[in-house]
Amino acid sequence: MRELWARVGALLSADDPDTGRLARALMTLLLGWSLSLELDGPAPVWAALSAAMALWLAYLVLGARGHHNLSLAALALSSVVSASAAGAQGPTVFVFVTLLLFAAQLAPRLWMILAVAALDLALLLASLAWWQHSRASMISQGAVLVVTVLFALQRRQYRRAQQDRARAMALDERARIARELHDVLAHSLGALGVHLEVAEAMLVEKGDVAGAAERIRRARGLAREGLVEARSAVAALRQDIPPLPDALHAMVEQHRRDHAADTRLAASGARRPLSPAAEVCLLRTAREALTNAARHAPGERVTVALDYGERTIRLTVRNPLPESTPAALPSGGHGLTGMRERLALAGGTLEAGPVEGWWQVRAEVPE
Repeated sequence: MRELWARVGALLSADDPDTGRLARALMTLLLGWSLSLELDGPAPVWAALSAAMALWLAYLVLGARGHHNLSLAALALSSVVSASAAGAQGPTVFVFVTLLLFAAQLAPRLWMILAVAALDLALLLASLAWWQHSRASMISQGAVLVVTVLFALQRRQYRRAQQDRARAMALDERARIARELHDVLAHSLGALGVHLEVAEAMLVEKGDVAGAAERIRRARGLAREGLVEARSAVAALRQDIPPLPDALHAMVEQHRRDHAADTRLAASGARRPLSPAAEVCLLRTAREALTNAARHAPGERVTVALDYGERTIRLTVRNPLPESTPAALPSGGHGLTGMRERLALAGGTLEAGPVEGWWQVRAEVPE
């Protein structure tokens, strides 16, 4: 049950509060309730609101199938049709809801939104006048419609600014990964060449087969580690990096399937975006810790905890302490040493060692 609620919470937190699935579901219920109130109303009004409801449902269906332009056209028509009958409704729920959602969308151009809003306002005032509403009622409802559009446009501008910021961060991260890919290849190939040269000298000049074989084994290990780092960087360049909790969840699920181990993820604190460098460091630390857990404690339980503090974000990976001595565990191996250096560049720290019968890796970065 706890996992179910965690999934529901993740779904709600990832949903767009203005135009997402939850907003559409609540608006559908509100429009259905408003339509039911007009069952005993005039036939033309019922027909107009029924058409507006049908257009709203068309917006939902077309949007789910990827026909975004058609779905937005249906939404705009729904607001226009409902505005023509708003004067007989009492509360003009249909026109306000549909116009609010349309004006909050990022896809339509600003002039399209203003044109639909102006047409809705004209039809609303004409309908109110037709049904002989008072001038005060016409002014108040017209003002509410204008305020609704301004609020939606403000939210639209905010969401566009957030989108631009996310795109700029993604471009910065791609450039950083490209530089890191260059550094990884330069380091790995340079070290690989040095080991091969030494191995060749040992064989040709000294005839030291054992020493040359050891150098070749080290070169093979460097090549393997460099290949893993290069593949990770290329994968990050090819696609946008998902949010940290989602990426950790996918990593934990993959570890559970690959190693048949009870692997769990727990997140606490208010979820918020991090810098790309901090996210990449934490993800690579988690991957390295899970790899070490599978190598040194196969099949054992692994817990991954992500804690959003007031000023820092902490990642903790724990698994039962294996039978080997703590000195034999990878507290300072090449993998975690590299992670420690990367975290230091991002202003963070990394600790690895035994804690109360568990082997623990803890990384912490500033916000």
